[in-house]
Amino acid sequence: MLLAGDVGGTKSLLGLFESAAVRPAPVAVDEFTTLDHDGLHVIIDKFLRAHGVGPQQLTAASIGVAGAITDQVGQLTNVPWRVDAAALARRFGIARVRLLNDLEAMAYSVPVLAGDELAVLQAGTKVESGNVALIAAGTGLGVGMLLYVNGRLVPGQSEGGHADFAARTPRELEMVAALTAVLGRVSAEHILSGPGLVNVYYFTHGALGRAPSDDGRSTRICDGAGDFADPADLPPMIAQSAAARRCDRCVEALELFVAAYGAEAGNLGLRFVATAGVYVGGGIAPKILPALQAGGFMDAFRAKAPLDGLVSRMPVSVILNNRSGLLGAAVHANSASAGQA
Repeated sequence: MLLAGDVGGTKSLLGLFESAAVRPAPVAVDEFTTLDHDGLHVIIDKFLRAHGVGPQQLTAASIGVAGAITDQVGQLTNVPWRVDAAALARRFGIARVRLLNDLEAMAYSVPVLAGDELAVLQAGTKVESGNVALIAAGTGLGVGMLLYVNGRLVPGQSEGGHADFAARTPRELEMVAALTAVLGRVSAEHILSGPGLVNVYYFTHGALGRAPSDDGRSTRICDGAGDFADPADLPPMIAQSAAARRCDRCVEALELFVAAYGAEAGNLGLRFVATAGVYVGGGIAPKILPALQAGGFMDAFRAKAPLDGLVSRMPVSVILNNRSGLLGAAVHANSASAGQA
């Protein structure tokens, strides 16, 4: 049996999988609120106890974490955890424990995704010997890739979500200037994430730096999105307000977000020469799929002269499987169990 994990800033998934030739089959999957626990080891112990699984039953464990991995030690970016693969192996008696960057884990799922797990934004012309790029906005912004090496796709990790945001239009330049005054430096994640959408919303409403209401219980920036007690609750409210066109500034916020998302996805397509496809993962994309399909995303993706022809041929799809990171970790564990990773 295989243990797989997908540890994010908001939620963490752990799963037990049966080995298979290509795509491991899930046996049990549980979701945990990440910051309700003191460390990954606590979640793993809780999960294995709940399902009555001992270390002797596990042939391999692969866990994707939202942070950079160095020598199999990961420091999560938005969670105060340090995770050590060797320490986990000793603690739980599992022979093969491997940490992956979260987008590296997701990348392992790409070759096995099919059918209704994907929504095509641009069919393009897939080059079988090409590279693949991934981008995923959620609590943070993840970036990943699969490079075609010696006849197979090899996933790799990246922390490109924390690279500088590249403004393209006068309005985006204005937004970056306003955010720089507040944040000091504007990364791609400061725009392209759940908190990033909130930043864009505050900008379009002229509310950057506004203090919470005196009662500390609720704040209202506009009637469209309505009252909120915590900015973390805002992203779906903004999207709903924009979709219903209740507030012009909410509409602009979502349009700015979508165009910036498309532009950054196109940037990755160029950086990795992703002629085998660009995949948009994360929790946000499926929830705003109609907005991504409306045109602004792909218009910005393709606006890459003199290489607009190249990016216009790249297949682009949204990953609809909300457990793709966990699945990818299981695919990696499956390979490790067979001595292939």
